[in-house]
Amino acid sequence: MTGWDKVRDVYLKSLTLKGFKSFASATTMKFEPGICAVVGPNGSGKSNVVDALAWVMGEQGAKQLRGGKMEDVIFAGAGGRKPLGRAEVTLTINNDDGALPIEYSEVSITRRMFRDGASEYEINGSKARLMDIQELLSDSGIGREMHVIVGQGKITEILESRPEDRRAYIEEAAGVLKHKRRKEKAQRKLTGMQANLDRLTDLTEELKRQLKPLARQAEAAKRAQTVQAEVRESRSLIAGYELTRLFTAKMEHEEAQKAANVELTAATAGVQEAEQQHQDADEILVAAQPVAAEANRIWFELSALKEKVDATVRIASDRASHVEDSRYQGPDPEVTLAQAEDAEAQVEALEERAEVTEERLETILDQVEDAKEKAREADDEHMRRVRAIADRREGIVRLVSADEQARAAVERAEARVQEAAAECDASRERARKVDAEAREARRKAEEHEQQRGPLEVARVRAVAESEAAESRLKQLRDEERAGEQQVASLTSRIETLEATRVDTLPDTSLQPLATTLRVDKGMEKAVAATLGRFSEAVIGAPAEHTGEGWPRTVVVDDTAGDAWHVEVSALPSGTSWLTDHVAAPRAVRRILADTVVVASVEQAFDVVAQDPRLRAVTTDGTLVGEGWAEVGEGTRSPVEVSSLIDDATAALATARATVEEMAGTVAGAEDAAEQARVEAASATAAMREFQAEHSAFEREARSAAARSENERHQHKANADKLAAAEQRVQKAKEEAAEAADRLARVEDTDEGEDVSTEDKDRAAERLAQVQAMEMEAKIAARSTRDEVERATQRAQGLRRKAAADAENKKRFEEQQEKRRREVEKAIAVRDAAATVAARVEDALTRAHDQREATRQEVARAEATVKEKSVAVHDARQRLSRAQTAYHEVEMKAAQSAVRLEEAERRATGETGVPATTLREQFHEPEGFSITEERKKLKSAEKALASLGKVNPLALEEYAALEDRYSFLTTQLDDVIRARKDLHQVIEEVDDKILTLFTDAWHDVEREFPEVFSTLFPGGEGKLLLTDPTDMLTTGIEVEARPPGKKVKRLSLLSGGEKTLTALAMLVAIFKARPSPFYVMDEVEAALDDVNLRRLIALFEKLRATSQLIVITHQKPTMDVANVLYGVTMQGDGVTRVISQRLHRVEQ
Repeated sequence: MTGWDKVRDVYLKSLTLKGFKSFASATTMKFEPGICAVVGPNGSGKSNVVDALAWVMGEQGAKQLRGGKMEDVIFAGAGGRKPLGRAEVTLTINNDDGALPIEYSEVSITRRMFRDGASEYEINGSKARLMDIQELLSDSGIGREMHVIVGQGKITEILESRPEDRRAYIEEAAGVLKHKRRKEKAQRKLTGMQANLDRLTDLTEELKRQLKPLARQAEAAKRAQTVQAEVRESRSLIAGYELTRLFTAKMEHEEAQKAANVELTAATAGVQEAEQQHQDADEILVAAQPVAAEANRIWFELSALKEKVDATVRIASDRASHVEDSRYQGPDPEVTLAQAEDAEAQVEALEERAEVTEERLETILDQVEDAKEKAREADDEHMRRVRAIADRREGIVRLVSADEQARAAVERAEARVQEAAAECDASRERARKVDAEAREARRKAEEHEQQRGPLEVARVRAVAESEAAESRLKQLRDEERAGEQQVASLTSRIETLEATRVDTLPDTSLQPLATTLRVDKGMEKAVAATLGRFSEAVIGAPAEHTGEGWPRTVVVDDTAGDAWHVEVSALPSGTSWLTDHVAAPRAVRRILADTVVVASVEQAFDVVAQDPRLRAVTTDGTLVGEGWAEVGEGTRSPVEVSSLIDDATAALATARATVEEMAGTVAGAEDAAEQARVEAASATAAMREFQAEHSAFEREARSAAARSENERHQHKANADKLAAAEQRVQKAKEEAAEAADRLARVEDTDEGEDVSTEDKDRAAERLAQVQAMEMEAKIAARSTRDEVERATQRAQGLRRKAAADAENKKRFEEQQEKRRREVEKAIAVRDAAATVAARVEDALTRAHDQREATRQEVARAEATVKEKSVAVHDARQRLSRAQTAYHEVEMKAAQSAVRLEEAERRATGETGVPATTLREQFHEPEGFSITEERKKLKSAEKALASLGKVNPLALEEYAALEDRYSFLTTQLDDVIRARKDLHQVIEEVDDKILTLFTDAWHDVEREFPEVFSTLFPGGEGKLLLTDPTDMLTTGIEVEARPPGKKVKRLSLLSGGEKTLTALAMLVAIFKARPSPFYVMDEVEAALDDVNLRRLIALFEKLRATSQLIVITHQKPTMDVANVLYGVTMQGDGVTRVISQRLHRVEQ
């Protein structure tokens, strides 16, 4: 099997579209090897098939798909179809021989897009990336440039593109693009790696510079550690000795405090016992008082009850003696009931009379209906007779009508003459007025033109002022940006300074000492030199922040007492205390309290010589003490850094205030500029308004002139109408005279004839009589019915009155019975109250005796409470004396405890070891002398001070920095090796690209003349390299000379010749590096029949090696197709497809 035959086994098998552009419904197009033609009218959606193929194969340009954005590929709705939410295209490729690098006999590629812009790719139903699809197709000669899809736009692109762009078609066919992508990826990595290399080189050099000075600091720190160990040992012995002595004194005072406490406890117990006895007596008094109060209350209540019972007896006796007896005086309900019965009998009689009256009314109504019917019959008969006479007189009526019409015609004609005369006069007057208006309009237009000058001057001035305001605004904005840049610069400086200051502490409750200082300008180095190692200290309680977590941290105790100064008679002239230039916490001021600021080093030595207790420091950081001097380092101390941060912060606040002020100024300038723009716009608008008004005046003048001309023509027409109307009047008068003569002759021969109304009158008279009887009967019936209603209402009223009278009489009798019961009750109450009064009198006597007994008991309890109060007072005086003695002993114990605590805090701060540990571990050595030990400590401290400022972290920093340097050196070597590897990869890819392109170029160069001669028999064509020496970047030029022409430039060819030349280049590429399929979108549209036949011959050759999908309108192209697809679109805007397989007959 040859390579060409192998390609034949890879072809497009089917294309399924769902919601893509005009394919609203799912549509599947099945292809076969050979030529598949897609035909249909313009606008039916043929090119959408080509767009679908390009889209599913990875096209990313919306313009290449003839859209504004990628979402345009989704069906947008048409007719009655709603828009869809996604577009999906699936392309199935036959892969029986495995030409595609995938283990499937069929490869399905699916691309899906949603309205929100999300996309999905699938290969045989599995999720994939766009890169996966591009690389899969690239191995088959199908790349992202899509040279296999050829449309009219592609033809123009090939001819008009640069030589370098034509190179891409051969590269894509040769499979170079994936190697170029690999090269570009390696170059991107190389570019990113260069930045890392530069960074690593800078870091390595920087670390190398830092290692040398840090090594010296580490050596000094090592020497300082030995001396510090001696200092710590001496301090621990001295502290242990002092702590043991103070602890012993504290224990003695505590024993004395315990004895005083025993005495205090006894006195407290005596007070408690006296208070308890007082409380018991008070409780007896409290218990007796309520009993006495209750007895007193009972006596008062019984006294009040006796008064109430006596009053009840009197009231009951009074009510029992008043008994009334009366009779009912109201109307008798039986009499009223009899009157109601008489009224009801009258109602019944009236009801009978009303029924009789209504029966008579019904009889009369029947008579009325009969009379109405007879009256209608008589009226109808009369009308028949009248119409008969009218028919005989119809001829006379027509003559009379003609006479009247003739006279009316004369009147109308005369009226039209008058109207025409009036219109003629009116048009003459209108013409005169319009002429005057035209002259006035012309005058106004000329006057209005004179206003143009001032408006133009105002417009020019406003525009100039607007431009000046804009310029001022631009200047202010530049100044505002400069201020913002200054703010950014200061912010960056503060951040840089903050980064150099180590503020990270193991405990967030601590605060760096340097951040608590406020130093006068110029005194930063003096303060930093004086603080020395304390510059990097923290503020806190040493006893709480020492131990293993704080190996090299200096902790300053901020809970110590106030700062002090060395007492001197007077400072030398020109000097001052350093503490006068610093605002700092008390702990820091204690450190600086013995330091004097001087102007020079010589003066510093003089000050120290006069008083060895003092230290002297210069403003440049030179510190002098007794027998030593320390010169400041070149690096910035934390104090200087904090001062610089404070200065930068103040400058930042000023700059921000300036920016805010400038923002207000800019806002004002913007308002001014806006106002100037508004004024300029207003002036320009005024000028435009003037021009519009002037144009209106001109139009009005022209319109008035036109109206004047129209009115003159109208006046002439009205004069002609007047003459015509006068002629019609004369004619109408002649016709009226003739009609009057004819009517006179007919009236002379007419005989009179009348119709009798006697029957009609009699029927009407009878109807009037019965209607009068009807009215009388209705009135009688209504009157009778009214009497019935009045009698009924009277009977009902009497019934209600009889019931009310009966109720009133019953209520009176019940009240009389109630009064009798109340009198009986009052008699019973009077007797019972008399019995109760006797009992209350007896109880009142007993209550009085009880009241007197409880009063005497309360008096005895009050005397006992008073006696116990005196005993409590005596016990409390004894307790007060015991408390005073206890407090004296307690004060001494507390003082001992404070002195011990102060010593413990001081010892812990000096040694870094807990005070309890120092005391417990202290064992006085043999021959120990506290005086000698203190001398030894002073000597060690002097030796430590002579070492100067030591970086306690230097050893660790040096080790960490050295490890970091070694690590970065290794990383730098790795990056250099990786760059070398990438350069080698790029060289290998360039070699591969060079080989593939060179081979493909020679094949295409060989095929192009043959293809060109097929399309242009007798013509010559060839492809040339623009730079044969550089095959990696050279472009491709096309030379074409059709037969009979000497020109070679493509721009001088005709449209058809350009198309065939471009197709020749593409077919040459197709033959040199065949692809499984090609898509031709109306490429033969510009060709005549001869050239079309030549192109079809090429299609026939390509069909043997590749599958062709051709979008065409040409019948010859359809004739050579194996499968024919028809594309159509109805009024609903949806594309539909029909297919037909064609079988060619071999001759």
